[in-house]
Amino acid sequence: MQIIDGRAISNEIKKEIAKDLKMFIDAGGKVPHLTVIIVGNDGGSQTYVSHKIKACKKLGFQSTKIQFDEKITEKELLEKIKEINKDDNVDGLLVQLPLPKQISDTKVIETIIPEKDVDGFHPLNIGKMLLGLPTYLSATPYGIIELLKRYKIKTSGKNCVILGRSNIVGTPMSVLMSRKSEIGNSTVTLCHSRTKNIKEITKKADIIIVALGSPEFLKADFVKDGAVVIDVGTTRVKSDKTKSGWKLKGDVKFDEVAEKCSFITPVPGGVGPMTIVSLLKNTLKAAKSNFQK
Repeated sequence: MQIIDGRAISNEIKKEIAKDLKMFIDAGGKVPHLTVIIVGNDGGSQTYVSHKIKACKKLGFQSTKIQFDEKITEKELLEKIKEINKDDNVDGLLVQLPLPKQISDTKVIETIIPEKDVDGFHPLNIGKMLLGLPTYLSATPYGIIELLKRYKIKTSGKNCVILGRSNIVGTPMSVLMSRKSEIGNSTVTLCHSRTKNIKEITKKADIIIVALGSPEFLKADFVKDGAVVIDVGTTRVKSDKTKSGWKLKGDVKFDEVAEKCSFITPVPGGVGPMTIVSLLKNTLKAAKSNFQK
């Protein structure tokens, strides 16, 4: 069994981004600028945004965090997004999800212009991904693809089971794993809350990608020997063993499952760091596109 170290790989990629950024600046380009909007005070969301801002600072990106009260109206938020859309100084814009009930995630995603949608959620960018055209790939699936590539995990002809059909992870992941590419060419089964006999399906999988948001859902008896398991889950649960009083749990019961795997990602330290570096890669790509206009 080998643990897939997302932190180590993300650090490698940060060095690559820094080198690429220097070449871009030396060629007359400008420092990439990422703006992050967060609504409310959800602890998990605040942590994720903090990590993104810190990563920007470390690599020399400009970043702006815009904080709104959870009672903000949808109209007010959309107006702010439209304002940032017009700001030529901002290359990438993301709105941290989830949002309060009074605000439609879909309307927010559709309002961010595709050119600044470095999260890769806009329908136009999703459509380009489906067609295999150049675009911003959704950050978490993008990060998973990089992990598989850099650990030289074979995917061609393999049975890949994805648990979870969200537009953020599960659905785009199913497309990427089945397309004709270096990391792809898998036979993909996408399972969800209405899927029957999930255990029977996962036990036949060579690769399992779990993105349910259900702590420790995948147990040892769901997995065949030698499988590759990618855990996307990050649920904050109370803990009396940490200073913060919280700890992150994945969707995989790690101690049970790891013994059966050829490769497995931990939580934390697996997919999470890769999501952030993928976002930074997209932001640099956006800055380059703006420079070429």
